[in-house]
Amino acid sequence: MKIEQIYTGCLAEAAYYIESEGEAVIIDPLREVDPYIKRAKKNNAQIKYILETHFHADFVSGHVDLSKKTGATIVFGPTAKASFDMKEAKDGEFIEVGKIKIKVLHTPGHTMESTCYLLIDEEGKEKALFSGDTLFIGDVGRPDLAVKTSLSKEELAGHLFDSLRNKIMPLNDDIIVYPAHGAGSACGKNMSKETFDSLGNQKATNYALRKDLEKEEFIKEILEGILPPPQYFPKNALMNKSSDNKTFDKIISLGTKALSLEEFDKEVKEGALVLDARHQRDFVKGFIPNSWFIGIDGPFAPWVGSVINDINQKIVIICPEGREEEVVKRLARVGYDNTVGHLKGSFSTWEKEGRNIDLILQLTAAEFAEEHAKGLNVLDVRTPGEFTIQHVENAQNQPLDYIFNRLKEIDVEKTYHVLCAGGYRSVIFISILKSKGWHKLVDVKGGCQALRSVDVSKMDFVWPTKQKEG
Repeated sequence: MKIEQIYTGCLAEAAYYIESEGEAVIIDPLREVDPYIKRAKKNNAQIKYILETHFHADFVSGHVDLSKKTGATIVFGPTAKASFDMKEAKDGEFIEVGKIKIKVLHTPGHTMESTCYLLIDEEGKEKALFSGDTLFIGDVGRPDLAVKTSLSKEELAGHLFDSLRNKIMPLNDDIIVYPAHGAGSACGKNMSKETFDSLGNQKATNYALRKDLEKEEFIKEILEGILPPPQYFPKNALMNKSSDNKTFDKIISLGTKALSLEEFDKEVKEGALVLDARHQRDFVKGFIPNSWFIGIDGPFAPWVGSVINDINQKIVIICPEGREEEVVKRLARVGYDNTVGHLKGSFSTWEKEGRNIDLILQLTAAEFAEEHAKGLNVLDVRTPGEFTIQHVENAQNQPLDYIFNRLKEIDVEKTYHVLCAGGYRSVIFISILKSKGWHKLVDVKGGCQALRSVDVSKMDFVWPTKQKEG
């Protein structure tokens, strides 16, 4: 028996490859399915089943493509309904793969079809639990992401409490928990950086599995401090229920087309968004006017989904040469399928033609500290939680996550200094605002991390524990 966790850092997502006696199972596959097929082929194994723990909201799954290419059966848990051929498994049903069995455990709460899969090895021992978004390491799935349900988030949270108590907590402590996500995913509040753990340790350390936790208390705790989900989540969930999506191969073929400058201009004139995926240190020095920065070397896909509201938006790419397919692939993972090509030669082509360029002014941490003492307008684009823990005094919190909700609060005639944790989000924020007509924006290079090494006299530390005590 083989169990392999296939972790994708930019999405904080884990897929799984399980194999026994020449038969394989893929759990929660990403959209690009060829790596799973190649893995099975290398081992002379046949992919028999594709198990989905639920209809994912934070990425587009590859279950339909993988099924078409391998003939594998797609399996969802009870109550799941979709427009493609699939098996709706029953609670307690066993799925046989080689010499192992996988038991279906219906665990509604994160969504109503949410299901965990309990692996039973060749000797009949319960070995591993593939817990999807029901149970994370250090956390549980948020109960407000279900699409088209009449249930409230409080009611879903109640279902999750029952699922954890009745289906998961009675299992043996030595079972290994393999969740669908780790730290950085928006599918939970406070996941651990660890990507698997023993169930026993989770019973001892995970707040949601406390023995003395009452249902009402659980509901209150799980909903406290939960932020609105990224706007692309319900769109991805609906895509995962449909069979009408473009194939991944076609998306890559169209998106990686090399465009001449004339072709590039034509696409932009017809409404394509220029997405610049270079590193922020290169972007700030010069970029195509009105282009948006989201760097491929950061959490690219989640930020694309958070700030590009139209999932059908046509996109043209500026990126480091040789990384075009990577950019298109990561766009497709979150459902942005309409990339129409990249500028051949990248930004240097634009530059060599003598075209107009824009840039972003920056201050170092030391320069910011000096100017801040004289009085500045500061925009902090981190999350409200990050801002509450520590922020520059008199800073205004304008989270990048909700950039379009509060633009009226930013005076187009005033100069603002913009900062985030490390300098990635602030450049995204400034690039978008510049495209909308705000030009008096200065980036604080290195963000709050850089400010730790300088003396900024007016820092305001607000610790959550002190807030609660007061």
